[in-house]
Amino acid sequence: MTWLRISTPLAAEPEQTQRLRALQQAFAQACNWLAPLVRGHRCWNRVALHHLAYRPLRQAMPALGAQMACNAIYSVCRAARLVYQHPHSPFHHSRLQGQTLPLLRFADTCPVYFDRHTLSLRNGVASLYTLDGRIRFQLVLAPQALDALATMRLREIVLSGHDQHAYQLTFVLSAPNEGAPLDHDAPEFVVTAGDPVAAAPTLPPYLQVEPSHAST
Repeated sequence: MTWLRISTPLAAEPEQTQRLRALQQAFAQACNWLAPLVRGHRCWNRVALHHLAYRPLRQAMPALGAQMACNAIYSVCRAARLVYQHPHSPFHHSRLQGQTLPLLRFADTCPVYFDRHTLSLRNGVASLYTLDGRIRFQLVLAPQALDALATMRLREIVLSGHDQHAYQLTFVLSAPNEGAPLDHDAPEFVVTAGDPVAAAPTLPPYLQVEPSHAST
């Protein structure tokens, strides 16, 4: 499958940065709220976790919004697949039968996942959902990037950064004729023939794993 990643910085004013930061912190809080459920139920299937956790999460964090709650579920499942399902992870669930799985911890600098409900793009202007209403940014994109956004299939939209590091948006696209849906339950990194065999997957800096040696 052909993938393309387009990243662009956001020229955020101080007030906009505060709103992005507040959203990022709330998103991380939601991910950390979900993580014990994922561990306890050994559930990182996105649909199954949605049925298990969506309503309680909405009750616990009503300000986050309905769609951002769904995006937090997606984010946690994505991370859990890397930790619990990657074939070279030391925390692979099959290696920990009879033991409590480690707990995932998301830092306040974790990325925020958007979708077509929480981010829209028109004429080079991005409209982003925040806890206090939408904010808009004029994106500086090369003509080739604008053409790709108009013609390729959008797979993910990710906001990353923090106060001391400018926020940016990354759009993950695939070729328009590659219409198969994302496999939300596959490990984040797939080892294929010819790939070097890693001792363990590399965790992103915003994600920590707290091992547990207690028996279930």
